[in-house]
Amino acid sequence: MGACNQQKTEVGEAGMNQAATQAADAANPTVDNPNVAAETAAPNPDAPVLTFSESEFDFGSIQQGEVVKHTFEFTNTGKTPLLIDNAQASCGCTVPQWPKDPVAPGAKGKIDVQFDSHGKAGVQNKTVTVTANTQPSTTVVTIKGTVLDGAAGPVRQ
Repeated sequence: MGACNQQKTEVGEAGMNQAATQAADAANPTVDNPNVAAETAAPNPDAPVLTFSESEFDFGSIQQGEVVKHTFEFTNTGKTPLLIDNAQASCGCTVPQWPKDPVAPGAKGKIDVQFDSHGKAGVQNKTVTVTANTQPSTTVVTIKGTVLDGAAGPVRQ
């Protein structure tokens, strides 16, 4: 028994491109994301605004194995309560902690970030991406510094 392909595909470059486009569309369907504003949509003037007092902290030079902590302070400068959904670090060596309760307009909050330098050496640049009900929905803060390799210093005698 043989199967017969009932769909007729055009031969040639145009037919091959059409078939490839159809296959790509089937493999990568378009997802409607309500969190992405259309190009013509106006921003919400009442949205919460996450305003950090600093967006970058330089911890300087530390010895390998040290753990450093920094607190990023912020203010909700918008008109509605701010709700932080997540704070994701760029590396497992960096751990952020953020408020789980809404931050009222005009109120302050903090995100504590801890960096563990075990197994790290050289210049370090770690980011924490904060996802909230703001426009845009993500804000990035950075910690950076240099981790000194314990073997690279003068030797005690």
